[in-house]
Amino acid sequence: MDIVYLYGLLSVLIVSIISFIGLFTLSLQEKKVKKYILYMVSFAAGALLGDAFIHLLPESIEEAGFTIIISTSLLIGIVFSFIIEAFIHWRHCHIPPSKKHIHSFAIMNLIGDGIHNLLDGIIIATSYLVSVPVGIATTIAVIFHEIPQEIGDFAVLIHGGFSKTKALLLNFCTALTAVLGLILTFILAKNIEGLTIFLIPFAAGGFIYIACSDLIPELHRNRESESGKAFLRLVFFILGMIAMYLLIFLE
Repeated sequence: MDIVYLYGLLSVLIVSIISFIGLFTLSLQEKKVKKYILYMVSFAAGALLGDAFIHLLPESIEEAGFTIIISTSLLIGIVFSFIIEAFIHWRHCHIPPSKKHIHSFAIMNLIGDGIHNLLDGIIIATSYLVSVPVGIATTIAVIFHEIPQEIGDFAVLIHGGFSKTKALLLNFCTALTAVLGLILTFILAKNIEGLTIFLIPFAAGGFIYIACSDLIPELHRNRESESGKAFLRLVFFILGMIAMYLLIFLE
């Protein structure tokens, strides 16, 4: 069990460090970032769906059978993600942003990002409780999802009036909530018997919601006139699923 805790902690720390990727994007042109990040979004969408349907759901069904608990937990994961996203985007401000007047959407972004990363920690911990290979697969899926998200969060904080240094620091602080989610899940799972039966499909529901509600619509909003680029995004989308499938051989 100790190796599970170690792997889990290392995973959330790696995911948290990704919050500094905003530094890298400062040296790139906005058009280049937007161009390449969409391929990352495509891969992330495929990886999240792949992890949900290839790893998490089959593991939960193998453990408890396809019962009403599994399907209900899956739906709760989707509904919970919907509720969280609804609260994150509840308000807009029309005063020009500055360092003296930080836009409320930037503050809401920090709160939402903290909650999101807390859930990432819960999902990663839950996956490692299933097995180390499933935990690694989930971590990879989360990483590819976090890269475009952290770049976007950094841009939101800058636009909201934060300095570059403060934006990076705050982004990292919210990323560390994943550690809290990990520790909380490990403690609860140790003391509450059968908790993973609920948590695994719950995590899968969260991944399905993120992929279908956030990532895939983002790809549709940024359609290219060139069919070659659209096809390449499809390739990356499928590659994300294939990557999750190949990780089965680690089990």
